[in-house]
Amino acid sequence: MSDIEVLPSILTDDWRSTESGPGVSLWWLGQAGFLLKSGTLRLAIDPYLSDSLARKYAGAAFPHQRIMAPPVAASDLGDLDVVLCTHRHGDHMDPDTLRDIRDASTRCRFVVPAAEHRRALDIGLPEWRVLGIDAGQRLALDGGVSVSAIPAAHEDLSRDAQGQHHFLGYMLSIGSRVIYHSGDCVPYAGLLQQVRPHRPDLALLPINGRDAARHGNGVPGNFTLAEALELAAQAEIPAVIAHHFGMFDFNTVDISDVSAEISRLRPRLRVMLAETGSRYVLR
Repeated sequence: MSDIEVLPSILTDDWRSTESGPGVSLWWLGQAGFLLKSGTLRLAIDPYLSDSLARKYAGAAFPHQRIMAPPVAASDLGDLDVVLCTHRHGDHMDPDTLRDIRDASTRCRFVVPAAEHRRALDIGLPEWRVLGIDAGQRLALDGGVSVSAIPAAHEDLSRDAQGQHHFLGYMLSIGSRVIYHSGDCVPYAGLLQQVRPHRPDLALLPINGRDAARHGNGVPGNFTLAEALELAAQAEIPAVIAHHFGMFDFNTVDISDVSAEISRLRPRLRVMLAETGSRYVLR
């Protein structure tokens, strides 16, 4: 088992603290968003901290009204070092959030799928601050941190005209620890072979599932809980933080049902349901 401590946390206080302690600390931002802090490193993955999708989809079948308030304002995150975006959907590569981070974090670099490099510039990110990555590639970041990309299927493996993947998962190597963020993903042939060689200590996996109604309205889906836990078990990942729920009423899960299913499945790994009031410390 990975040594993970779950502590009660007031994000705005703990994130701003100059005390980082040993290991890697993580906070959930809602949906697929996380903050990570290790030593002097300050990193975000897929932050959605605005209400831009409610404006975009007003009057649509799925109006994207938030049912979870942002736990922090993007402008209050201080000087981030890196933001990782797994794909271009607005709850993962949000123009409002990224522009606020751009203005507040003047040194921050933005890692995006190479297939979405143009999208990042259109959002208003300066070209010198945008780093493109494709599946099979690795980027070395400051502080001895690296990110490796693998394909994600949301619900399909999609590529641009140059063969670059639109949807990615990221393997973050921080010190001696590896954290896998799958991005939005469903099981696909070869996924296990992509994940297992990295030997992740912790996986951040979506569990909101998928169905024809959502797919038919332009909302592709993700792993079910059972699929996420099966991948983690087969890849010998000792711990999972399950996420991607509680943001939109049409695209969530019932936490009591999920808890009951975890009890029924009795997984031989540690499963944590993401909470915004917690700090997860990976030693």
